[in-house]
Amino acid sequence: MAVAATQRRLIGSLASVVHPLQYREFKILVKPERFLKQHSYRDFWKVARRTAKALGAKLSKPEDLGKVQVREVLFYDTPHFRLYNNGFILRTRTPIKRGTPEYRYEMVLKFRHPDKELAAAVDVRPLLPCVYTIKFKEELLPGRDKLGAHRSVFSHNCELDSPNLVLMQRFEIISQVFPALRGLGANPKAVMVVVNGLVIDEELVQLGEIDFSGKMTAKANVAIWRNHATRQPLTGEFAFQLHFERPEVVPKKVWALAESFYHQFQLNAEDWVQMGATKTALVYGLGKAVVRNKE
Repeated sequence: MAVAATQRRLIGSLASVVHPLQYREFKILVKPERFLKQHSYRDFWKVARRTAKALGAKLSKPEDLGKVQVREVLFYDTPHFRLYNNGFILRTRTPIKRGTPEYRYEMVLKFRHPDKELAAAVDVRPLLPCVYTIKFKEELLPGRDKLGAHRSVFSHNCELDSPNLVLMQRFEIISQVFPALRGLGANPKAVMVVVNGLVIDEELVQLGEIDFSGKMTAKANVAIWRNHATRQPLTGEFAFQLHFERPEVVPKKVWALAESFYHQFQLNAEDWVQMGATKTALVYGLGKAVVRNKE
């Protein structure tokens, strides 16, 4: 992933706050066309349960397995993708109830990079009076060319709760709110846009909790993304996440068991798996603008 020299200088000047690694999130892209009916989620859950059981872990079964939560997802960037091409992602996610977006929503600015130290050094905090949470994550993705393995990227996230901020305005205004963006070399007068004009309907289904030998649990879910205008499926993702105070307190057995489950499930669910990097990469790749970010 390319990061401009100006961005590297900016990173050095912003590394005044250290946020510890507290999340390890495991992600697998899945084929959205496999999840057209409610029983599809049960079938997928059964594959995950068998995989967990064979390794000595357990996957619980939610009473409402197959119940769908709908959220609207939008990505924002400059017309030439200055944010994403330099490792940044700016996204909003809004719950939909009875077909209507709710008032409260989540805005996230994240910097994602395979270099842990580089990702940790970026200060994603806003200069905005609002409630926000910082999360530093290791995200595990399947290998680029084969299943049954993993690679890591590190994501430094700032999650804002319903900020009073209009994103479709000049970049110079957005970069005043998020100082981490100031070194990207974007045209200050460029107006931020919804990436590829795409409004995404996210259908989220909870699959229960994975219990890794009684030492730690992780909630698992499937998210299916559809084009809101056409209802055509775009992509999907199976994910589960470990949360801890610091990596050193997690038993080595949990690390090993979580990774074993992740590797084996890719193989056991091969018919469900979609090759690719991330949901975000797929959305950016749908347009004509050049995408240099190779997640």
